[in-house]
Amino acid sequence: MYATAELYAEITQFYAWHMVLMDDREPDAWADAYTEDAVFEEPGRTDVLRGREAIRASITKRTAALAEAGTVMRHWVNNLAVTPLPDGTLRTRYYSLAMRAPLGQRPDIFAHVVCRDVLVREGDRWLVRHRNIGIDPLEH
Repeated sequence: MYATAELYAEITQFYAWHMVLMDDREPDAWADAYTEDAVFEEPGRTDVLRGREAIRASITKRTAALAEAGTVMRHWVNNLAVTPLPDGTLRTRYYSLAMRAPLGQRPDIFAHVVCRDVLVREGDRWLVRHRNIGIDPLEH
C-alpha cells in the first residue's frame, strides 16, 4: 500500500524538520521527535539505544563533540518510501547523505546510509518509534 500524496508530503516535511534540528545542533528538540520507548540502531555502536532519554544523551554528547571540533554536519534525505501499516503506524525507508566539514569549509560526504524507521502518530505529530541506520556498502 502506498501513502497518499498528502501523507507523503507530511512525512517529507517531518524528515526535513528532523534533520535540520540535528544539523542546527538542537539535540533536545531532535530527541523529542522519538517516542519514550524508542529504539535507535546505528553502525559502529556496540549497544542499541533504548528510550528517548538514552537517545537524547547520545545526540547531546555527539553534538557537543562536533561543536568542540568545529565540525558542521549536513544531512540530505532522498528516495523516501512511506508504507502505511494496518495498525496506523508508518514504515519508512530513505537514503541519507551525511556530510561534514570544518566550519567555513565545503562539506565532504562522510557516509551514505539507508534508514529504516517506524513512525507513530501522537496527537498531531509523528514520532520515531524505531530507527535502524545501515551504512549502504555494508549491507550487501
